[in-house]
Amino acid sequence: MDNPTPVSQALAQMNIPHREFRHLGQVRSLDQAAAERGQQPEQIIRSILFRLSADEFVMVLMAGPQQIDWKTLRHYLGEKRLTTASEEEVRRITGYERGAVAPFGLPMPLRILADESVFVPEEVSLGSGVRGTTIILSSADLRRALGDIEMVRLGKDNS
Repeated sequence: MDNPTPVSQALAQMNIPHREFRHLGQVRSLDQAAAERGQQPEQIIRSILFRLSADEFVMVLMAGPQQIDWKTLRHYLGEKRLTTASEEEVRRITGYERGAVAPFGLPMPLRILADESVFVPEEVSLGSGVRGTTIILSSADLRRALGDIEMVRLGKDNS
């Protein structure tokens, strides 16, 4: 790529194999994004930023359409209350816009939790730091790049 995205640059510095994929138009849904990438929705990793207090945030990685069980997340974090970060907070803490957030190339260290569903597919995609562009890589390489993160079961049990 002539102009690699911030996440691509961060992964390249770690020697993590990956590729960028640019959508031709605006992405309006998870299903559309997956179809254009030749993937299933479960292969798209969402990076969701939560505010625990005025100056404490945590990022949760979740696969595809799966919903986070808020009660489980609050219990795991030992918090009575938490909220998703506002658009302004997402930009300030990650440097990225919603829809382009990833756990790499962040301006400051951030606690990251990954739902175990993230590593089920062999290949996944996640934000690149630039809207309309994604990073595609193997889940094994994603796990290697993330290093020592907290693995948690946070998905809602739909049974």
